[in-house]
Amino acid sequence: MNIEKALTEAMTIDGAVGVSLVDYESGMTLGSLGGGGLLDLETAGAGNTEVVRAKMRTMAALQLNDEIEDILITLGRQYHIIRPLNSAHGELFLYYVLDRTRSNLALARRHLRQVEHLIEA
Repeated sequence: MNIEKALTEAMTIDGAVGVSLVDYESGMTLGSLGGGGLLDLETAGAGNTEVVRAKMRTMAALQLNDEIEDILITLGRQYHIIRPLNSAHGELFLYYVLDRTRSNLALARRHLRQVEHLIEA
């Protein structure tokens, strides 16, 4: 698992503001890149752990036999994408923040799937 390489690759897409890899069992950020003065990725990762846990509980309560591909949160100026990983390394998700004015959501989601494979390799 090469976290640094995967996060660096995630930041190559137009409009990328920041990306982090988060363990949603503990809420710990395992690595992050970007964010700058716009976003505290560690706080955001911990907070979004609750989003992932809540969706997992809801799916279990509804007895949905499916997996979350990603969770999209659309803000006025940003897209926030939460992508749970099917990982042998634990209960992880990628948290990706994009500037809406400079990014293409469809391309970003596709790019994030490629980044996921770098983490799982």
